[in-house]
Order: sequence, then structure tokens, then C-alpha cells
Amino acid sequence: MPDIKVAEYRGTFSIESESVMKEKLEGETLGQIVEALTRPANAITRSKTRSGREEVVSSGTFDEINESFREQHLTDGLPIIPPTSKKVEAFLKYTDRAADEEIAILQPGNLRATPSIIAANAVMAGCRPEHMPILIAAVEAIADPNFNLDQLGTTGGINPFLLVNGPIVDQLGIKFDIGLVSRGPNPSIGRALGLIIRNIAKFRPAEQYMGTFGYITPFTLAEDEARSPWEPYHVEHGFEKNTSAVTVGATQSWGFQAFPSGTEPEGHLKAICQDIVKRVVLWGPLMHKDSQMLTVLITPPVAHALANGGYSKQDVKKYFFENSRVSISHIDLILKYGFCCGETETISGLIEQKIGIPEQWAALGPEDTVPVLVYPHVINIAVCGDRTRNKTMALHSAYIKPVTREIKLPARWDELIRKRPLLTRN
Repeated sequence: MPDIKVAEYRGTFSIESESVMKEKLEGETLGQIVEALTRPANAITRSKTRSGREEVVSSGTFDEINESFREQHLTDGLPIIPPTSKKVEAFLKYTDRAADEEIAILQPGNLRATPSIIAANAVMAGCRPEHMPILIAAVEAIADPNFNLDQLGTTGGINPFLLVNGPIVDQLGIKFDIGLVSRGPNPSIGRALGLIIRNIAKFRPAEQYMGTFGYITPFTLAEDEARSPWEPYHVEHGFEKNTSAVTVGATQSWGFQAFPSGTEPEGHLKAICQDIVKRVVLWGPLMHKDSQMLTVLITPPVAHALANGGYSKQDVKKYFFENSRVSISHIDLILKYGFCCGETETISGLIEQKIGIPEQWAALGPEDTVPVLVYPHVINIAVCGDRTRNKTMALHSAYIKPVTREIKLPARWDELIRKRPLLTRN
């Protein structure tokens, strides 16, 4: 809507008093509203584009193509590999879907994601053609209403990521051990997801993608299934072990790693729970019901310490839910001084809104504690990372639910893979 009229409030609602807001609204914003409603819109001539797939959208040298794409806001700010027709066609060999077949319509851009457009973004990101099946499945996953793609633009800064399981991990050399998000094909696959979100869903930083402090590049993980004492993530969610699958998740935190130590499994669990409490975006559980997710990354040594202590994966998740707790006074502090609802919001007020907070919380005292997550089924576990270190990392996000899709391989997959150069294994 290029001719939409906008009235602006110059300020930040949640840190200004009622009198200041009233003064600003009546002094400037109200006049803009009246003007927008009472004066005709400027006539804007919209350009018409022909239907069908464009074969050439830009031409020139490598530097000229990069500059052209930057000017059109089609890149993430880093250099891209120009998506020539020849390169796109090479990617299309790795799917049995027609080049212009609609895989999904991605919000809020409301644009069709087709194999040819997915391939173009994958080329730009530095992917290899055999990564196409993963990206097509990832597009199907982010289009699922449960993923809640249209809320990705929240100011909280939600960073998507991919978790890959199944035989394709070894076939393509996707990393699952030390430094996994930064090695092998993992960075380019994650970057391709980011470009798809930018160019098809139309999330662009400071326009529709409103993270206050910006975003890290989307990243890719694979699970170390051979060294995990438990069933793989995709098996836990209904897929056969020999089926390849990709899960799209998200996090609002990245970086800090807990390091549970000692020989007692309960000690490990307590240390991880302490970290979970720090990582959870508390207003997410309070306001967004189960539209949130927590994925705990656990290295193989820690996973085996827990399993050897008799804990199944379900036992571990149950422990996380029951023992990752915060006090009522902590919640009250967040509601009063660290929340968007203002100083008058209370737990009782949230309960009255019937958003899912247990009614019995209203009767608890300031030092009583409650689970930080409210809903146990939002917890997931993936075993990966350095096989010689005792580390875990808790990734939490509000708004988003993880969605898993089968990676559907083309009929000639085995033949195509044999023709590719030898891939680096973990």
C-alpha cells in the first residue's frame, strides 16, 4: 500500500507518563490523524509487471550485481553469489517439483514460494544444489500456521534456526559436533533460510523485521544421533528413524552455555534448570500460552550422564518443567517494571484475562515459586555439540512453535549424490 497515510506518535509509550502521552497525542498526532482522514490521497501510478518467471532481473559484473541487489534490499548486507539461470537450473535437478509450483504462500509478504525462487535464494546464500530438499521442507514448515511466521517481526528479535535429522545429515556432511553452526554447509543453509524470509516473506530489518537490536544470521543444527542415548528428535515427533526431516524453530537468545559438572545426574539437571530460568523470556509464558518453545541443546557427555542415571528424555523434560521455577515476587517485578502492560498489571489481572495462567497462582505468596514455562510440552531436547565437553544451551522464544517436515528427496537422489564431490564428514 504505497499511498497509505500515516500518523506518527513521537515517543515510547511504555516509558512515558499518561500526561506526557496525552500532550503528545493532542499536540501533534491528532492533527496528523485529522489531516489523513480529511484530505484525498495522492494518486500514485503503480508499475505493472508481466506474469511468468523473469529470466533476467539484473546484469553486469559480480560487483555490479551485488550492488544492484543491495540497492533493492535483496541481500542481508553480505556479498551474494549471483543467481544465474544456469545455477538455478542446477538446483532444480534436486527436486521433483515443477520450477513454478507453489510450495507455500509466505506471510506477511503474501508471495508464492516456488522451487525456482527458493533456488535463487539458496544460490545467493552459497548453498550447494543438494541442499534444495532441506530448504523446500523448511519453507513448508515456516508456512505452517503453528510456526506463526507473521509474528516474526516482533521487537523482541526472534532468530529462526533449522534442526536436521535422519540419513541426510551424513549424506550431506551437515555438522553436529564441535562448532556445528559455524562449519560445513550449516552456515549457508541457515543463511538461505534468512534470505527466503527476507525476500519471499518480506521481513526486512527496520521495515517489517522490527527487532530492537537486530538479528544474528539464522543457523543450522544437526543432531548427533549416533552418540545420543535417546531417540532422535524427529523420531520422538512421529517420524521413522530412516526418514530425513527438518525442524524450524526460533530463539530470542544465543551464546551463553551452562556447564553442568560432577557425577550426580541430579546435579546436572539442577544446573541446567538454573540456566533455563535465566534464558526464558518470562513475558512469553505469561502472555502467549503455548505459542512459545524451549529447545535445550545438550552435548553427548551430559546426555549420557543423565541417561546412565536412569533418566529418559521424557524424564529430563519433566524435571526441567517441575524444577525451572521463579518466585511470585519475580513475576510481579516483571509485570510492574519490565513489561508492556504498565504498572497496574498483576497476576490476578492476567488470570482474569483467561490467557491460560493457572487460577491457583492468585493465592500464592511473594516467595512461593511456580514453573517458569507454565506448559511442559513446549520443552524439547537435541543432543549435539562437542563430544568431549559438558555443555548445554537453552534456546527460548515467545510466539513460535517448532514445526517439523519430512525432507522429500527426488527420485534420482542416490544417483545425484554419487556424482557430487566427496563431502566432509563430522
